[in-house]
Amino acid sequence: MEREPVFTREMRSTHTILAPNMAPIQFALLRDVLETEGYSVELLTNEGPQVVEKGLKHVHNDTCYPALLVIGQMIDALDSGKYDLDRTALAITQTGGGCRASNYIHLLKKALINAGYSGIPVVSLNLKGMDKNSGFSITYSMLRKGVAALVYGDTLMLLKHQCQVYEIHPGETVRKVSKWMSHMKKQFMKGRGFRIKTMRRNIRAMVKDFEAIEKDYERPVVKVGIVGEIYMKYSSLGNNHLEDFLLSQSCEIMIPGIMGFLLYGIENQIIDVNLYGGSIARKLIMTTIRNFLTRLEGIVIEEVSKIERFTPPIPFKESVKSAEQTISLSCKMGEGWLLTGEMKDLSHAGFNNIICAQPFGCLPNHIAGKGMMKALKDEDPNINIVPIDYDPGATRVNQENRIKLMLAIANEQRIERVLRQKKRKQ
Repeated sequence: MEREPVFTREMRSTHTILAPNMAPIQFALLRDVLETEGYSVELLTNEGPQVVEKGLKHVHNDTCYPALLVIGQMIDALDSGKYDLDRTALAITQTGGGCRASNYIHLLKKALINAGYSGIPVVSLNLKGMDKNSGFSITYSMLRKGVAALVYGDTLMLLKHQCQVYEIHPGETVRKVSKWMSHMKKQFMKGRGFRIKTMRRNIRAMVKDFEAIEKDYERPVVKVGIVGEIYMKYSSLGNNHLEDFLLSQSCEIMIPGIMGFLLYGIENQIIDVNLYGGSIARKLIMTTIRNFLTRLEGIVIEEVSKIERFTPPIPFKESVKSAEQTISLSCKMGEGWLLTGEMKDLSHAGFNNIICAQPFGCLPNHIAGKGMMKALKDEDPNINIVPIDYDPGATRVNQENRIKLMLAIANEQRIERVLRQKKRKQ
C-alpha cells in the first residue's frame, strides 16, 4: 500500500503551499505572516465553471458546497500546469467541531488520489492537534502574529465597506486597502506590527487615512449586512461575488469580522465547561485568551468610534448577550448561536437588511440562520432577512433576483423614512 505523503521540515524551503482564498484581505495578511515563519504560500484565485465541475467529479455531490468548491479549485490549480507538482503542497483548515468541515482534509486526500495526484502532501491548519505534519506546526509566535493579521484584516475590510459606496473618486478605497496591505507586509517582514502599542498606532492611522477619502454621503444607499456559513460569507467564489453585486446596487455592506468567529470558538470551550463540566484549568486558559482577544477588539472599536460617520464593530460580549436572548448557547454546531447573534447585532447597528448566505443542505446554518428568522422578526418587525442558498445547481440570476427583491423592500422603507423626516422638519 502506497504511503501517504507528509509535509516535512525540509519542504519549507522547497515547496509552495497552495491555499484557498476565503477572505482576500485577511488571508493575504495571514499569508504574509506565514512567510515570516519560513513558508512559501500562494492563495488560489482560479475561478470558472471548471472549478465546480472538478469538485463534482471528485467529491460526492451530497458533500458541503464549500468543500466541493475548495477541492475543485485545488484540483483545477494542479491541472493547470502552472505548478511543479514535485514541489507543491496543499493547505486546508479543519475546525475540529461537529461540522463536516472537520472532514475536508480526508475528502481532499481521497480526491487527490482519484485525480492522479497521490504524491501531493496536504497540510492541516487546525488548533486541535489533528492530522499533524512533521514540517508544519502552529507555534505561539505564529498564533500571535496571525491574530494581529486578522485584526488588521478585519479593520481594513470594515473601513473598505464603509467608504467604497460613498467615494467620489472611483477606486480610491481599493487603492487605500492595497497601500495598507503592502505597508503591513513590510512591517511583518521586519518583525514589527505585532505589539499592542504598535497595533493601536497602525489602526489609528488606518482609520484616519480612510476618513480622508472624499465621500458623498447624500447618495441614496441601502445598508446591508451579510452573515452565514463562514466560507459563503466571505468567499467571492462561494457567494458569486456577492459584495461586488451589492456595491453595484448602491449598498453599504457590513460583514462581521473573522475575529468574531475565532472568539466564538473560544467561548464555546468555556460554555462546554459551564454546561457539562470539565477542566477548570482549560476554562481559565480559554478565558485568558478570550480576554486578550477582546482587548485587541476594543482597540479597533475605540479608534473607529472616534469618527462620527464610521460604524464600529459590535463588541463580542454584546453578540453573546444578543444570541442568548433568542437561542441557547448550547447550539454551537457550525456557526451556531453566533449566526443568530450577528443578525441581531447588525440590525441594532442599522443594517437591518440582512443576507444569510448558506450552502444548501448545511443543517447547522439552516437551523441557526433560516430557522431563526421568525423569532428574530417577532422581536424586531423591521428586520428584513433573506436566506440565499448556494450549491452547484443554483443559478446566479435567481440568487441576485431574490436579493433585488429584498433591496426593493429596503428602498421603499428608506423613502418612507425620508418622507417622515421631511414632514417632521416642516
